Amino acid sequence: MKILLTNDDGIQAVGLRSLYHGLKRAGHEVHVVAPVTEMSAVGHAVTLAAPLRVKEFDEKDFRGQGVSGTPADCVKLGLATLLGFRPDLVVSGINAGANVGVDILYSGTVSAATEGALMGLPALAVSYDSFAPSDLAAQGDYTACFVNKVDWGALPRHCVLNLNFPALPMGEVRGLKVCPQTRAAYDDWYDERIDPRGRKYYWLTGVIPPERVSPGKDRALLTEGYMTLTPLRFDFTDHETMQRLASLPF
Repeated sequence: MKILLTNDDGIQAVGLRSLYHGLKRAGHEVHVVAPVTEMSAVGHAVTLAAPLRVKEFDEKDFRGQGVSGTPADCVKLGLATLLGFRPDLVVSGINAGANVGVDILYSGTVSAATEGALMGLPALAVSYDSFAPSDLAAQGDYTACFVNKVDWGALPRHCVLNLNFPALPMGEVRGLKVCPQTRAAYDDWYDERIDPRGRKYYWLTGVIPPERVSPGKDRALLTEGYMTLTPLRFDFTDHETMQRLASLPF
């Protein structure tokens, strides 16, 4: 398959490099278009008020194009201009940090895959449940095998598959569960700190309280040591409320 590979952690991130090599070992033709710098949690932002610049990465065992923009920018620019052909699949990841529950709304990783889906291509987002991965070669190889097993043409249009790995060696993973996303939201707060010049600054942090996490959904299963797979469809219409509103005498 011809694959457009991107991420939100940057073109030099261990997750992207591991996935690149895994897909190449599996015989795929991989074309990387990814942010030059980290773009985590930028969601589906698109650059409108500044130019995009492209830097070529041509290394001994890696080739790719780094873009001075967001993950969605990378997919849009890659598909519209840089590749010169239409790939068979858009893959985004492997992200440092899980993308489950409400994370999918913030995630640049998922948004990059979504941009591919919106442009009519099959799309896969891949994440790992740790912010400090050091070696994701096994996860890259598993993802390449997963790509080979899926009948991408049978998936509905505009569908994104969201694959998450637990923070475990692959030999300790309990298996793959196809599951829904959790609806549990974060309890957020900001740490107030002082910089070296004596000025205040704030750093976002937060947790999803365990008691809010529903069993059998992505966050719970990932914590239990399973890989999770959730098909995502980006239709935000609340059809039930729409019917209620339609019956009101406006």
